Amino acid sequence: MFTIGRKKKKVVVGFALVVAVLVVFIGISSQRHAAAEGKGSDYESIELFTDVMAIIKKSYVDEVDTKKLIYGAINGMLSSLDPHSSFMSPETYKEMKIDTKGAFGGLGIEISTKDGILTVISPIEDTPAFKAGIKAGDQILKIDDKFTKDLNINEAVKRMRGPKGTKVILTIMRDGFEKPQDFTLVRDVIQVKSVRSRLLDDGYGYVRIAQFQEKTDEDLTKALKSLKDENKGDLKGLVLDLRNDPGGLLDQAVRVVDHFIAEGQMVVYTEGREKDSKMQFTAKKGGKEPNYAIVVLINGGSASASEIVAGALQDHKRAIIMGTQSFGKGSVQTIIPLSDDSGLRLTTARYYTPKGRSIQAKGITPDITVERLELPKETAEKKEFMHIREKDLEHHFENEDKADQGSTKKDVKKEKSAQQKIDDALKNDYQAMRALDLLKGWDILKTMGPGK
Repeated sequence: MFTIGRKKKKVVVGFALVVAVLVVFIGISSQRHAAAEGKGSDYESIELFTDVMAIIKKSYVDEVDTKKLIYGAINGMLSSLDPHSSFMSPETYKEMKIDTKGAFGGLGIEISTKDGILTVISPIEDTPAFKAGIKAGDQILKIDDKFTKDLNINEAVKRMRGPKGTKVILTIMRDGFEKPQDFTLVRDVIQVKSVRSRLLDDGYGYVRIAQFQEKTDEDLTKALKSLKDENKGDLKGLVLDLRNDPGGLLDQAVRVVDHFIAEGQMVVYTEGREKDSKMQFTAKKGGKEPNYAIVVLINGGSASASEIVAGALQDHKRAIIMGTQSFGKGSVQTIIPLSDDSGLRLTTARYYTPKGRSIQAKGITPDITVERLELPKETAEKKEFMHIREKDLEHHFENEDKADQGSTKKDVKKEKSAQQKIDDALKNDYQAMRALDLLKGWDILKTMGPGK
């Protein structure tokens, strides 16, 4: 899964050399403190490691590659810590950097391990996984014919990625299934659009953040401006949809909150063992939205950076949180580049909401719990709460498209078809409807005032 963190450079001269240096350094340290530490010293542990490696190199039935052994050992070390710490080979590390830019190949699925089982955090919208019906909480038991029990996250991701157009079969177990079921997915190039928006009704906007990427704040700024332009004035209220948002970059989450709270107010703070893992993030000056009402939608697929946003707006009473309990990932991962172009994703801190709440393994509790239900067709048709404009949501920020008169009839037809699907989905979205009802009711109560 994507993880939040800061980039941090550390110089490493090579894995074989690292082991040797550790032996020398820790050996000297251990000799100085041997009397106090006894037999459980770090030196003895490192010595055990090097002994086993030497035995494997000498006696294993086949000749083995030293780097492969080191990579395997590092993977083993990190997997014993927590589900989010991992070692990335040069190939995986390169893909991770591409992921944060919003374009990568594969299925469009965010995964982690829960109770030792490969588990879906959330499918990413408009991807093969999303279209195939993969849901948050699904347990992936097999990828093609390979059981996932012995796979770490990186190996699982590698197996699910591949050339566009190729197929992969996921064997899924889900609450309500009597037995595991196979889902056949066709890989595609995943282009994740971080922010989407539309006007729900006069004065009421809707912004969906699918993932926190490098340009999320920039895209949000454009979306809010576009909503105001379309509304021909400031908004009365906003639905901020963070459902099934698996997180992403910490700095982008902070900048999103920055739009809605006053300068100097706390967004999030982190606590870890190292001095530089103790950080505080506060709202900056300028670029603030008017004090209109906000409803934030969350669910079990809302994790990490999306929980930071929801938690901060909830603590400052800037928004009403609606939906269901969020995922509960309250740890910070630092990405550390290594010398051979591999990388380390290491959990270095826990993050806390402005009021000091830890979200780890608990999540954000909504102010108003609303389960996601599908509305009866006649109810969705009857309730005309959304006067939706005819715009293609996927190209909302491409202003030149608005003035483009060169589209063919065939292209226009495709755009309307895609838009109609989006419109239908929103009209049948029970949680989004309840959020809009709340905003309208909120606005009515505000205009009435005491004694009116």
